[in-house]
Amino acid sequence: MIDDIEVTRKIVNRHFREFGDRIESDVAIAGCGPAGMVAARYLAEKGHKVTVFERKLSPGGGMWGGGMGYPVLVVQDESLEELHAVGVKTEDEGNGYHTADSIESVSKLLAGAIDAGARVFNLLSVEDVLYEEDRVNGFVINSSPIDVAGLHVDPITVRARACVDATGHDADVCNIVAKKTGAIDTETGEVLGERSMWAEVGERTVVENTCSVFPGLWVTGMCANAVKGAPRMGPIFGGMLLSGKKVAEQIDDAL
Repeated sequence: MIDDIEVTRKIVNRHFREFGDRIESDVAIAGCGPAGMVAARYLAEKGHKVTVFERKLSPGGGMWGGGMGYPVLVVQDESLEELHAVGVKTEDEGNGYHTADSIESVSKLLAGAIDAGARVFNLLSVEDVLYEEDRVNGFVINSSPIDVAGLHVDPITVRARACVDATGHDADVCNIVAKKTGAIDTETGEVLGERSMWAEVGERTVVENTCSVFPGLWVTGMCANAVKGAPRMGPIFGGMLLSGKKVAEQIDDAL
């Protein structure tokens, strides 16, 4: 016999038990795209308590659609290991290019992070940061449907020893910090914004720009290029994967 109320009780009880356990984490990541997923897996494998907040229903960022909706993505030789580590099958296309199924890639990168111990919460938007003693110490979060509806509903706060902006092109967290403190680590103290497509440069700089930009706050993935004013790179994802690994190494060293 199925009792509808018991079904509801199981959902509510588990959610609040698991969410309650993540009100404080070692690492909080805003955004569950390719860089965020890789960072979460590496940090969780190192034994850190990692919580990822994704504003959309489906984690994965822009990786799901491959190029223009064709479910194929491209990576380079040096980033192949990041896909193979979670069992993604790739095809050698010659000249250092490799292709992968975008749906398989997202599914396995996400499963790899979860299997390592990271916890992903979807439909939660980061609308501000917890700012204590001149550093970012967590996120201020709200329900994405509340945010989309424009309702005046107060958010709640989660604390973390290290925070990561992995929100991609929008650089949501960094824009908040720059606006409210004027202190993001760029030439002007502001988010410089991404430049037009130049994959060769963008793939290199997305790794180079992966760093701490404010006490307690790191950038990874396309967010790193958006903050530092570097080019976008389209449906080639090797740099994004390597950026996620790099930010995890930096945070692991810092904690």
